[in-house]
Amino acid sequence: MTGGAKGGSTAIAVEAFLEMMAVERGAAPKTLEAYRTDLADAAGFTRARGSALEDASEALLADWLQDLARRGLAVASLRRRRSAIRQFFQFRLGEGLRADDPTRHLDMAQGARPLPRTLSVEEVRALIAAARTLAGTADEGGPSLAGRRAHVLLELLYSTGLRASELVSLPLAALPRAGEGLVVRGKGGRERMVVLRPQAREALTAWLEVREAWLPDGPRRANASKWLFPSRTSAPGHMSRRMLQEIVEAAARAADLAPERVSPHVLRHAFATHLVANGADLRAVQTLLGHADIATTQIYTHVAEDRLGRVVAEHHPLARKPLADQ
Repeated sequence: MTGGAKGGSTAIAVEAFLEMMAVERGAAPKTLEAYRTDLADAAGFTRARGSALEDASEALLADWLQDLARRGLAVASLRRRRSAIRQFFQFRLGEGLRADDPTRHLDMAQGARPLPRTLSVEEVRALIAAARTLAGTADEGGPSLAGRRAHVLLELLYSTGLRASELVSLPLAALPRAGEGLVVRGKGGRERMVVLRPQAREALTAWLEVREAWLPDGPRRANASKWLFPSRTSAPGHMSRRMLQEIVEAAARAADLAPERVSPHVLRHAFATHLVANGADLRAVQTLLGHADIATTQIYTHVAEDRLGRVVAEHHPLARKPLADQ
């Protein structure tokens, strides 16, 4: 087979994969373009070493990942490219176009996925307590209003594990009548219910009592009224992610925590990490976080290693001393 034929075959294979992603999985145009770029990079690497991408071996694909690492790609970019190549070969395997999956044991050249930044339970408690003390300007309605808003935002981030974009764009309609949780529309338009702990429900009730203080006057009011956290200035009518970040950083400073250590996403990681550390089922955590793939949630299993070790030591029959030795 000539190099040109190989290139044509690869192009057909990639287009078939992308068509499947678009039609069957509803991948967004930006996602498809990112996968096209990733697969083109892989195809160029394998072609330079005498193999069409669709015929590449596990060793050759591992060399590609190592080459990406040497180029200085960020860990997030490496993960995305590994995901693209894995899904490509899983598609070909499922379609009977290849007898094996060369990505089955493929790891990133940089080793294990880095652990997410998080906070201790004590640090989160201090952060939430400090949020109550934040003083606002006269335009914000005074210290009490600013403190209530900061408090409910921090409580919700830690109580639910919501993404920043999900939290700031919560509509009032997300509040369930039973008062037990929130209905969240996450990535891909998927809805999920997140449960609120009592402290978060109390903070939410306190916020709803003063929420109208943040509604703008004039023609913007009707649009802003739709959101749980309205804004007087933003075009969508709800609080921006930048404002949420600023509030979180202000709470961090008030709690004597380095602001660079704290963000809405760090609190999402703390939510998941603390659940898993206390014995929560990984599938339940996946549902609460809105992860489409359990593999994304498995990053949090590192916190359970000590607990699982104790379970084995205490309950596995061969880990116990024989009766004669006791």
